[in-house]
Amino acid sequence: MPVALNSAQLEILKLFRNDQTEEELQELKSLLTAWLAAKVTFEADKAFRENGYTTAIFEKWKQEHFRKTA
Repeated sequence: MPVALNSAQLEILKLFRNDQTEEELQELKSLLTAWLAAKVTFEADKAFRENGYTTAIFEKWKQEHFRKTA
């Protein structure tokens, strides 16, 4: 079954019509990873503020076990 590309994927393909060196591809991967990490951090910080989370809450969560026993 064919998969349609979304608009972001199409734009990236248009930008990189020509072959890139391996170094350029690695640089691009790094840039995209940093961009995605920044977005995740922004959303996590937003949730942190909106929900009034504190460092103490995260420390407590680290000690809890969320798995269900079978």
